[in-house]
Amino acid sequence: MSASDQQIPHKRTVVSYVRRSDRMTAGQQRAWDRYWGELGRDISELPEGPLDTTAWFGRSAPLVLEIGSGMGETTATMAAARPDLDHLAVEVYKPGLAQLLLRAEKHDIDNLRLLRGDATVLLRHHLDVGSLEEVRIFFPDPWPKKRHHKRRLVQDGFVELVASRIRPGGTLHLATDWEDYAEQMREVCTARDELRNRFADQPGGWAPRPEWRPVTKFEQRAHSEGRTVHDLIFERV
Repeated sequence: MSASDQQIPHKRTVVSYVRRSDRMTAGQQRAWDRYWGELGRDISELPEGPLDTTAWFGRSAPLVLEIGSGMGETTATMAAARPDLDHLAVEVYKPGLAQLLLRAEKHDIDNLRLLRGDATVLLRHHLDVGSLEEVRIFFPDPWPKKRHHKRRLVQDGFVELVASRIRPGGTLHLATDWEDYAEQMREVCTARDELRNRFADQPGGWAPRPEWRPVTKFEQRAHSEGRTVHDLIFERV
């Protein structure tokens, strides 16, 4: 069943990301010019219907979607460590995607493809129901001011959409260093009958920090500023 066969009632009137400059360094521009045509696509320019990842990757392998890959440090490391998985990285920030292309070039990573644009559009219109092995959302913009909480990505409608695209037994992995956002994530995901917290028996329901998730400079800064990083891992039932 294609994405269009099961419409999830999730309509956003505000975006969850900060619009930033697309100015790139010379190295990022070179990587963009050299590799984007092969490894990247703009979501707004995708043809109607499900994305043909088998043709794009040149094989059929379990598919991992990372929403908000930032500058690509974590993404590149995880993709290189798991060549048996195909990785899709979604990001709106062009220099971040270009930096990820540089990292892919440096480490000769061939199981990674990049998408620029709104992850909600990708999920709703270009990914089949049950097509994903895992969805990762690491350190999304916390929008810390209460009046901006409506801009946070992890809301009920969005999680419903994400869960529909994960295969039974697949996982949704979230991480944040903002306490109230972590609690919101836990509440929203726990409320979904199709998701089960793999670590519900742990204090707070928080997952132990996976050793395979690299520590980024943002996480290091969070620790230095006294913020606790929380991981949540939910399984699609």
